[in-house]
Amino acid sequence: MLEEIQAERQKKLEAIRELGIDPYGWRYDGAEPVASIAGRYVEDREGQRGDVAGRLVLLRDMGKLIFAQVRDETGTLQIALRRNVLDEKQWSLAKLLDLGDLVAVRGDLMRTRTGELTVFADGLTLLCKSLLPLPEKFHGLQDTELRYRKRYLDLIVNPESMEVFRRRVAIIRHFRRYLEDRGFMEVETPMMQSIFGGAAAKPFLTHHNALDRDLYLRISPELFLKRLLVGGMEKVFEINRNFRNEGIDSTHNPEFTMMELYQARADYDVMMELTEGLIASAAQAVCGSMKLPYGGQELDYTPPWRRATYGELLAEHAGVSLDDPAGLRAKARRMGLEEANKADAVVANLIFEEAVEPTLVQPTFVRDYPADLCPLTRRDPGDSRIALRFEAYAATMELANAYTELNDPAVQEANFRMQLAGEAADETMRVMDNDFIAALQHGMPPAGGLGIGIDRVVMLLTGTTTIRDVVLFPTLRTAQS
Repeated sequence: MLEEIQAERQKKLEAIRELGIDPYGWRYDGAEPVASIAGRYVEDREGQRGDVAGRLVLLRDMGKLIFAQVRDETGTLQIALRRNVLDEKQWSLAKLLDLGDLVAVRGDLMRTRTGELTVFADGLTLLCKSLLPLPEKFHGLQDTELRYRKRYLDLIVNPESMEVFRRRVAIIRHFRRYLEDRGFMEVETPMMQSIFGGAAAKPFLTHHNALDRDLYLRISPELFLKRLLVGGMEKVFEINRNFRNEGIDSTHNPEFTMMELYQARADYDVMMELTEGLIASAAQAVCGSMKLPYGGQELDYTPPWRRATYGELLAEHAGVSLDDPAGLRAKARRMGLEEANKADAVVANLIFEEAVEPTLVQPTFVRDYPADLCPLTRRDPGDSRIALRFEAYAATMELANAYTELNDPAVQEANFRMQLAGEAADETMRVMDNDFIAALQHGMPPAGGLGIGIDRVVMLLTGTTTIRDVVLFPTLRTAQS
């Protein structure tokens, strides 16, 4: 069947060539977005014109009159092609059109008797002949795996998918403007690094032939952005990809978009205000409200968000204390969690993930983490066991991670050495980053640092429950034939 459709369309392509028309089109100036045309139309005013370009998504041939719908990235508009208006070549072209073809049409703009806004064409231009059919009209592209593998079809036939990605662009644009208005500079740091660091994660390894050296796709830009603080850039941010050679699920993709920023002379309280300001204002600006539905419930992003310490939440939801290692281990065993040969802080975090995270539905800052979990974070001057760190949660997902940054080179070097000795070799830097220590020895100002997961924010603000729906081309398993 598909072969027959292709063969028929190929015949039409050749017939179009015989008309002296290039089936793959040329430059076309003057087309106006559908949304703009619809927005400026004035009822009952004569002489209005429309010039639209897009893909044919509906086609009704009624003999001497063809009604069709043209879709561009802003919407869908009806067109009417008439035998007695178009010249002979254009009418012959009109009779050779198929769903999926890309066309441009200009003509009088008015409503039909049924009230449909329509361009009554006096000019028709072919921009590209489609040789493969679109997915069946009424059922669309429902196969989830196929939607991800053939995102171009998903965008053509599912307007809701196009809207998600339009909102993604708008959210990122809003974040940039929000930060630039507050004096931040956008920078770029290396995606390939000789020493990976800034997080505990498995990296992707690559090899540079000219230098004959192994490099890693970065798991975080943190250590390079902090070098810029040393250099005198006081407010910096970067929006770019990180790469972590780990699992894939509804909230994780091996390459993902992070926004990471640092501000000199700030701390994690400043970062909290910045986080809720960024996300709440994006919700209002892009989605029209700070109260949005997600997964059958309403999330309220209106500042201020709830603030609670890690220890308070652990006591509230798990009934254990950070000051009671034996109690923590007993609780872990009762929960079926493996606690042997793990540090106390790691055991506490296993319990936190199981007992606390599922309760963090409304936007919440979890602050003051066990210091042993945070080798890059400054300690509470009143209690060295506590790191001045927060994570922001909503809908049980971690959205952001922030620190009052550690800028003591001696403490940082000691923490690195402990990290090198104590963690799995494939999840942490394998050699000391001596240049970063040297940078700190030159003096890094006290600072606050923040990382926000762009993909997860987009999920929340668009009501999307899987990360694959907000990443244009997610990482997938090899397709089975």
